[in-house]
Amino acid sequence: MYVAVKGGERAIENAHAWLAEERRGDTDIAELSVAQIREQLGLAVNRVMAEGSLYDPDLAALAIKQARGDLIEAIFLVRAYRTTLPRFGASEPIDTGEMGCDRRISATFKDLPGGQVLGPTFDYTHRLLDFKLAAEGEVPSAPVREASGEPVPHVTGFLNREGLIEEAPTEDITPPDLTREPLELPADRALRLQALTRSDEGFTLGMAYSTQRGYARNHAFVGELRIGTVAVEMEIPELGFSIEIGEITVTECETVNQFKGSKTEPPQFTRGYGLVFGQTERKAISMALVDRALRWEELGEDDVGAPAQDAEFVLYHGDNIQATGFLEHIKLPHYVDFQSELELVRKLRREAGAAEMPEAAE
Repeated sequence: MYVAVKGGERAIENAHAWLAEERRGDTDIAELSVAQIREQLGLAVNRVMAEGSLYDPDLAALAIKQARGDLIEAIFLVRAYRTTLPRFGASEPIDTGEMGCDRRISATFKDLPGGQVLGPTFDYTHRLLDFKLAAEGEVPSAPVREASGEPVPHVTGFLNREGLIEEAPTEDITPPDLTREPLELPADRALRLQALTRSDEGFTLGMAYSTQRGYARNHAFVGELRIGTVAVEMEIPELGFSIEIGEITVTECETVNQFKGSKTEPPQFTRGYGLVFGQTERKAISMALVDRALRWEELGEDDVGAPAQDAEFVLYHGDNIQATGFLEHIKLPHYVDFQSELELVRKLRREAGAAEMPEAAE
C-alpha cells in the first residue's frame, strides 16, 4: 500500500466500497447467484479452472462473480486461494482412453470405431443473435444424448498399428510441479505442457495461429478431439491400492502433424498434444499446435526462427497472471521515478541549449 499518498488508505477503502456497489449493479434486478454462473456460464467457469489450475466449478463461479466477469482477475483469485490449500496426496495419472465422451470428432478419419459424436458445440450454429434467449421464462428442450458413455479407442492408435506415427513416450517419470516450483529452462515436454495448460487462452491461440500461417514447420490435422469425464484415482497407503475419488471433465486434443524421416527412420507423422480442464476445445487445439512447434529440436528439425518455436518466449510470456501483474503495476504511483527522469530530461535540454548559443552568436 502506498501510505505516502495523502489520504491513500481512506481512498482505497472507498474504492473497494464503490467496486462492491458496481459489482451488484441495479438492485431492482435480481442478483446473479454462484449456482447460475456455474450452470449457465460453463465455458467461462471451465477457463477459470484450467488457467487457475484448480478443478472446482463452485469456486470458479464465485471468482467470476467477485471479479465482475473479468476472467483473468477470476483466475488470479483462484490461484491465490489455491496456494492456501494443504496437500495430502497425489492422484494417479488419468486414463483418457477410458473417457466417457460427450463429444468426439476427428478430422482425419470419417468412419472410426465408436463413431463421431458432435456433442454440445457452436461449430454448426449460424452465429446469429438468438433474441429468444432474451425472453423471460424460456425453457430449453431436453437434449438428445448422442454419446453412450462407453470408452472408445484413440484415433492415433490406428496409425500407430502401421507405424505411421511416432511412438508416444512411455517413460514413467514424475515431472516437476509448475505450481510449486518456478519455471526453469531448458524445459522438457512435460513441463512445457504444464505451462501451456495454465497459459492465457488468447496468447496460446495467437501462437497457434502463427504456426498455421507459416511461422513454424507445423501443418496439422486434428487426429481427435474428445471431451468427457474421466475417473480420478488415488492410492491409499493403508489399503495398498488405488480407489476412485471422483470424476472430472477434460478436453483432449491429439494432432497429426507433417511427416518427417531420416537415414535411419522411415517417414512418419508426428504428434501434438493438448489436455485442459472442462470443455475448453479452442485452448486444447491451440495447445497441441504450440506443443508441436516447440518440439522442433527433439525431432531434429531446423529452427526457422518462428516465435512459437522459441520456448523461452512462449513459456515466459504465456502466463496471464504474471503478464497482468507486470503490466498493471505501471498504473500505480511512480512519482519518484518519474521526477528523476523529468529532471534528467530538463538538464539535458539545458545543456543542449547552452551548446547551441555560441554557434548562434557567431
